[in-house]
Amino acid sequence: MADAATAGAIARRPAAEKDEPTHFGGPFGAVAFTVLLPVLTMYLWLCIHENGGALFFPSPEMLAKVPAPTVRGSVYFFGWLAFQAALDVLLPAKRVLGLAQRDGKKIEYRLNGFASLWVSLAVIVALGFSGVVTGADVLAELGPMLSAATLFAYGFSAFLYAYGFLSDRVEHRTGLFIYDFFMGSSLNPRIGRSFDLKLFFESKIGLTTWIAFDLAMAHAEYTREGAVSLPMLLVCAFQLWYVADFYWFEEAMLSTWDINFENYGFMLAFGFIVWMPFTFSIQTQYLVSHAPEIPVWAAVLIGLMNFAGYYVFRSSNLQKHHFRTDPNARIWGKPPTFLQTKRGTKLLTSGWWGLARHTNYFGDLTMALAWCLPCGFSHVAAYFYFIYFAPLLIDRERRDHRECAKKYGDDWKTYCEKVKYRIVPGLY
Repeated sequence: MADAATAGAIARRPAAEKDEPTHFGGPFGAVAFTVLLPVLTMYLWLCIHENGGALFFPSPEMLAKVPAPTVRGSVYFFGWLAFQAALDVLLPAKRVLGLAQRDGKKIEYRLNGFASLWVSLAVIVALGFSGVVTGADVLAELGPMLSAATLFAYGFSAFLYAYGFLSDRVEHRTGLFIYDFFMGSSLNPRIGRSFDLKLFFESKIGLTTWIAFDLAMAHAEYTREGAVSLPMLLVCAFQLWYVADFYWFEEAMLSTWDINFENYGFMLAFGFIVWMPFTFSIQTQYLVSHAPEIPVWAAVLIGLMNFAGYYVFRSSNLQKHHFRTDPNARIWGKPPTFLQTKRGTKLLTSGWWGLARHTNYFGDLTMALAWCLPCGFSHVAAYFYFIYFAPLLIDRERRDHRECAKKYGDDWKTYCEKVKYRIVPGLY
């Protein structure tokens, strides 16, 4: 009887849409990224921690320095993951209904990221200054943790691929195994009714771990040098502000591309588990032993650059979020203007969204450069975040453009005539 019930449930599941276009070079690109992204992440770790911050050509001597997982590093990594899961489940949360997704369904989310962030930081500070787990300890185990996190990302992605076939929604897949493994087999996999795997790993693991590494690197520098340098203070302050701001406006995340359009597969899983925490913190890893002298006037200018970028990024995102949730909300003190499409939806042409189709990306890139500048100009590896982030956002804008052109047809052409620039008003 149980087998018959299971078979009946499977038969009742909606068939997946299999006419989806591919991105990133299709199956061949999926294979390349699945192999090369972990290699690149480890290469950057070797540059910073084994080669003085300089780039290098692979050699047997350098490959021998690739760290294997250690017991202590694995305990740090998996202990931290379990701690974040406990905070997500146990801390009080605001329940928010997300936007209607591509199948028309709205999902409820539990949001407690802001409280979770500060509890996490309090625990990090307590562990560091009590000597239980110091910044130097984390620095020593960073390579082994990177190896453990990479292996976990592969295993977790295999779980996501298989788990996606249990979805009771109409999912979008190509039917090409390696491509669907890379991009994901379902949109919003969950454990139970409310533990959303995508949101949890993007925020609690990707973002909070990034800041945890920043603080650990600052503590390691303090232990080594007896003080925290101005460049380290700037980068930690900028990035902590960014992540705290994300959690303060956590609800706005529910209207983003990642949540509503990207399936959850290796691309995002590796991004959240490995790429974000280990490469977004690359500036503070570099600054532990390479802190350049920065005059106060330069620090002030870099700070102004960061917060100008932040203002563009945050205010533009909030304009779109408010318009989606309340189309009558005023923008820059005026009623919003928009293009009414034949599909019944509205395309915003007010505020930042009347100047360019993705000014939020412009703000994001401005901040990214400000986070790299305190590292000075001795080694290009310290600028990797900006170097990778610019083409990533350009590609994402292009993908969004193609999807919108397909979705809106002639209305999208009209919209692009009204809002001519893609990312940088007046330039691009």
